[in-house]
Amino acid sequence: MLKRDAKFTIGQVVKHRLFPFRGVIFDVDPTFNNTEEWWESIPADVRPRKDQPFYHLLAENSEQTYIAYVSEQNLLEDHSGEEVDHPQLGEFFGAFHGTFYESRAQRGH
Repeated sequence: MLKRDAKFTIGQVVKHRLFPFRGVIFDVDPTFNNTEEWWESIPADVRPRKDQPFYHLLAENSEQTYIAYVSEQNLLEDHSGEEVDHPQLGEFFGAFHGTFYESRAQRGH
């Protein structure tokens, strides 16, 4: 598998390239690290490659908040300047600075 550095960082606010949700990155996997069942549940025509970073997001859309697992190819920087409204945000992050949140502690695997 190809080893690459992650394009996005923990605390950064991002949005999905195809679907209407955004979130804050709270963890990064260097390559795919979820179940085969999860990966195969994604329609083949939009299924991401496994040899890229995958991001754990405190995500929100217009109806709910949740945890999302998203490939790097499907994320874009969010420049809206709007805070993310997720109930777990305070567990990971402090102050908001326009496009990123200050991390409360270094987390990761």
